[in-house]
Amino acid sequence: MHTSYYRVDDHTYFERFGLGFDHLNVGQKFIHRPGVTFSQQDNVNEALDSVNSAMVHFDQCFAEHTSWRKNIMVSTLTLQRLIGMTTKTFGRRRRIVAMSSIALTKAIFAGDTLYVESEVIGLEDIDGDLGRVTLRTEGFNQHGEKVATLDYTIELWRSAAGPDREQCPDSPVMEARFASHLQRSDGAWLEQVGVFFEDLRAGETFIHSPRRTILAEEAVLHALRALDWNPQTHDAEYARAAGLPGPVVLQTWGIGIAVALSTRTFGRVTVNLGWSDVKFGVDLMAGDTIEARSTVLDTRLSRSRPDEGVVTVLTTVHNQRGEFVNSYQRVLMVYRRSAPNPYGAAGY
Repeated sequence: MHTSYYRVDDHTYFERFGLGFDHLNVGQKFIHRPGVTFSQQDNVNEALDSVNSAMVHFDQCFAEHTSWRKNIMVSTLTLQRLIGMTTKTFGRRRRIVAMSSIALTKAIFAGDTLYVESEVIGLEDIDGDLGRVTLRTEGFNQHGEKVATLDYTIELWRSAAGPDREQCPDSPVMEARFASHLQRSDGAWLEQVGVFFEDLRAGETFIHSPRRTILAEEAVLHALRALDWNPQTHDAEYARAAGLPGPVVLQTWGIGIAVALSTRTFGRVTVNLGWSDVKFGVDLMAGDTIEARSTVLDTRLSRSRPDEGVVTVLTTVHNQRGEFVNSYQRVLMVYRRSAPNPYGAAGY
C-alpha cells in the first residue's frame, strides 16, 4: 500500500502527499481523483488573463457561427488541469523535463467534468535524490470519452529526499485507514480522498501539509469581494499610518485558508456545522506562510444522519516564525466507511 501519513509520535501524524520515485514501477496505472468541472467563467478567465484573442473562447455570439456552436474551452486550461490533477500521486515532482506529445482528441465545453488517469511508461535513475519518470496522462469527460493524451517526462524526488525532508519524519504509517490509493481488481491504483469517520480517533493530531504562503493580491481581492472595505486591508498608506508594514490579511480569509489546508485529511466531510472558541494572535501579512494542525477532540455517531458521524476538531495555525495566528473548534459531519456513501457511485 501507499500512505500519505508519517508518524511524529504515538498520536501525531504529518501529511505528505505524492509518491517517491522509488515507489513506482513501469506499467503502474493511477486513477486520479477528484475530477474538476469546467465553467464558462474558467474559460473567460484563462483566455483574458493569458491575452488569448481567440474569441471562440469568450464570445458566445461569435461561437454560434462556428462549427462548435458554443464556446470551446481554452486548450491551455485543459493542459494545466491534466498536470495539476495528478498531484496527489506525482505532487513530489521537481520539474517537467519535456512533453513529447499533447493530443486534444475531443472538445471540452462548460459543464464538462475532466477525469485523469496516468500510466508509468519509463523510469531512469538520476542520482540518490532524484529519478526521471516518463508518463502518459489521459483525460476523460464525464461520459468516459477520451479528450486528451499527454506524453511527458518529469523529475521526481525519492521518498527519502526533497525540500520537505527535514520537515517530514522517516516513519510512514502503513495503516489501511491512511492508504493514499486503493488497488482495483484490474491492478490500477485509485486515489483516495480523506479519512472516514470510523478512522478518526479522539486525541490524534494531524500536521497539514503542504503549508500555504499568502499573496498580497489575493489578500486584497478577498477583502474586496467580502465587502470588507476597511482601508487597512487594501490601502497601504493607511496601514502604514496605523503602524503596520502594509495591508493586513483579512482575519476571516486567514481562517478560510486554514480550513482549506485541513481538507486533505478531512476530505470526507459532508458539512461544516460551525465554529466556536475562535481566537486570533498576530496579524497575518502578505508573504506570510502558515501551517495548520488539527486535533480530533471527540467523535460520535449522528442521531439524525445514520450514514454519518459527528467529529469535533481543534485547529491551530502558526506562521513561519512560529507565532500564533489563530485557532478554532469546528463540528463536522463525516461519512462513515461502513454505511452508504457517494464514493463508489461517483467513481471514487
